Amino acid sequence: MPADFDKQEYWHARFATETNFEWLATSSDFMQILQADADFSDLDRGSARVLQLGFGTSDLQNWLRADGFAHVLNIDYEPLAIERGRQLEKQRFRDVRMGYAVGDATRLDRADSSLGVELEGRFDFVVDKSTVDAVSCAGEDAFLRMCRGVRRCLGPGGFWISLSYSRWRFDVDGLPFHWEEIARIPTRKLKETDPDIYHYCYKMTLKDDARSER
Repeated sequence: MPADFDKQEYWHARFATETNFEWLATSSDFMQILQADADFSDLDRGSARVLQLGFGTSDLQNWLRADGFAHVLNIDYEPLAIERGRQLEKQRFRDVRMGYAVGDATRLDRADSSLGVELEGRFDFVVDKSTVDAVSCAGEDAFLRMCRGVRRCLGPGGFWISLSYSRWRFDVDGLPFHWEEIARIPTRKLKETDPDIYHYCYKMTLKDDARSER
């Protein structure tokens, strides 16, 4: 992954022309993974609060809304992503009901005032599709800042599901979660003799949560 994936300038230039792009998996395929998770399936669609980090030009939020979630906040630090997200939702549903806000996934501990929303302990479920990979281009410190911020946002029993290209993304010291791999997505081979390459879906649960086992 290019080093500039952690730079806002890269995303501003990209989103100026890009209207929809899905990282690592389609939203349809990713939703199948989410729906196979017992904790995700048990979430009350009418009351559960969902936070999506770094949604870019994905339409995953539309799939979450279609699944019945009534309280979804989508955060990206590029304002053009906010515009694209609203456009995609309106195209699908003819209105905009989800929340969209400019915010930095590595500075969630400072985001309350800028977003006008109290984030601490607010969310039941946090999700990202490869945002952790982009953040990791800035180094382990940035990655851990994101992890600590997500931890702060989750309420009791909350959990985080993340899609990454890295087999070892969450195998780091200082992680404020228990983590487990819940799915592997095989990448398309150009030739039959190509090696098997996967994308990985991880689930993070709170270390003080009795459901956590890892």
